Amino acid sequence: MAAASSSDSDSGRAESSEASSKWLDAHYDPMANIHTFSACLALADLHGDGEYKLVVGDLGPGGQHPRLKVLKGPTVLTETPLPALPAAAATFLMEQHEPRTPALALASGPCVYVYKNLRPYFKFSLPQLPPNPLELDLWNQAKEDRIDPLTLKEMLEGIREKAEVPLSVQSLRFLQLELSEMEAFVSQHKSKSIKRQTVITTMTTLKKNLADEDAVSCLVLGTENKELLVLDPEAFTILAKMSLPSVPVFLEVSGQFDVEFRLAAACRNGNIYILRRDSRRPKYCIELSAQPVGLVRVHKVLVVGSTQESLHGFTHKPPLLSMLCPEPSQGKKLWTVQMPAAILTMSLLEQRSRGLQAVMAGLANGEVRIYHDKALLNVIRTPDAVTSLCFGRYGREDNTLIMTTRGAGLIIKILKRTAVFVEAGGEAGPPPAQAMKLSVPRKTRLYVDQTLREREAGTAMHRTFQTDLYLLRLRAARAYVQALESSLNPVSVTAREPLKLHAVVQGLGPTFKLTLHLQNTSAARPILGLLVCFLYNEVLYALPRAFFKVPLLVPGLSYPLETFVESLNDKGISDIIKVLVLREGQSAPLLSAHINMPVSEGLAAT
Repeated sequence: MAAASSSDSDSGRAESSEASSKWLDAHYDPMANIHTFSACLALADLHGDGEYKLVVGDLGPGGQHPRLKVLKGPTVLTETPLPALPAAAATFLMEQHEPRTPALALASGPCVYVYKNLRPYFKFSLPQLPPNPLELDLWNQAKEDRIDPLTLKEMLEGIREKAEVPLSVQSLRFLQLELSEMEAFVSQHKSKSIKRQTVITTMTTLKKNLADEDAVSCLVLGTENKELLVLDPEAFTILAKMSLPSVPVFLEVSGQFDVEFRLAAACRNGNIYILRRDSRRPKYCIELSAQPVGLVRVHKVLVVGSTQESLHGFTHKPPLLSMLCPEPSQGKKLWTVQMPAAILTMSLLEQRSRGLQAVMAGLANGEVRIYHDKALLNVIRTPDAVTSLCFGRYGREDNTLIMTTRGAGLIIKILKRTAVFVEAGGEAGPPPAQAMKLSVPRKTRLYVDQTLREREAGTAMHRTFQTDLYLLRLRAARAYVQALESSLNPVSVTAREPLKLHAVVQGLGPTFKLTLHLQNTSAARPILGLLVCFLYNEVLYALPRAFFKVPLLVPGLSYPLETFVESLNDKGISDIIKVLVLREGQSAPLLSAHINMPVSEGLAAT
């Protein structure tokens, strides 16, 4: 009876948890034998019959025997071997003609294989790169039997360590061989020409000229050669080529190629570079404190997962002053969320019926967390750690979540039609840190004596503190007045006009050159409508103009204003000249400075 009651309670808890979940368990196969990551998953209506299928670029067990798999429901529909490991998979429309069935693009090695109706349609190969001249010379010497294989290996290793141009695949394979296999390899390949071929690291799609869901799209490729290529969807020619400081690993695009677009590339050096339509180099960059493990664009926010077990949100638009800077500037971080475990994969969840866009993050502890900005919307717990995620229409269901696990399993869940994501739904109650006890040190004898003293003499201590505070304020005011009178620190008397004035007197007399350096110290607001006025003893000095207008002051620039002062006294007497900066129509000065004029040496000698 006890066993029966415990089993009934367990089943009741399972039913209640399933009823409270937002997801329906459609399929789970722990032995599906699918080894892939999020970039190699795509959903599309490949035959135009309204039945969406899953495209998988399968790495194979242990990276051996890679294959292109197409799944319909839980079963594998077709399976095609691949010549190299897949890097990314994408579906896109190549043309506007009917029937409008999307094409499938699979990046593998240096090629992009394009399929239509699951049949090979086109193969695009990356252009070859010029080989290293030193490497080419070594293989020519080996062809003429002027160097032995051991010498060839030593010299190729020296080139690999120091040369900027990397070695070809042929040389890299040669360096991996044992000494007994080198001679046969050299005799077999010495007559072949040296070819250096880069490979594709990432791929995505970019709308050509329309923002519609069924519009024609271009392919955007990231290569190991630190380049981004945009391909024409019909002729598969290179429309644009952009350079990066490092190798791209994740791509996110927005806009249209013929109108305006913005491209974000997360690279191996830990930076995210932003490029626009007319730029061949990055406009600005986002520096990360750790290596990125995923990049997702949610509206105008770039969400980045890092190896420090955290999610970061950055602005998608460049900073306001980035156009004025010759060097790429830093993007602005909006928020950071710490994860309970390492992030393995990331993907976008877009529920079009409710206008929701969120980020899905698969963690090493077997959780899939869904975030909208900083708010946690939902947590999905899986039997194994999830290595790839894909959300969209599958079969005839609009909101389907497809996950593959570390053990090559396949999980398919369907979002309930009544499910509504509520912000902070998964973080109910106080945070876990609130329940942690603080290690408060024991009260010492000194602490107890000090507490008793503060209780007994609290009023006297407060009066002493107030007296010292008033004395400090008085000394600061006296020092400020003294600085204004001696012109040691000419600063603005009002916070509304951030100005800085510096005066320089040049010459031996009787005519001096007076240069005023006026600077607007505000961040972005220019200042207009200022006057400079001179107050002086007319018996001792003469100036061409007693006041003049100041031009528009741009923030950050120092404007030199020059005039001449003539000394009228021949007895070696000097005085001060007071400089006032005023606003037109106002009598109160915004800035004042006292200039100590030197003695006129010319008149004194006379």
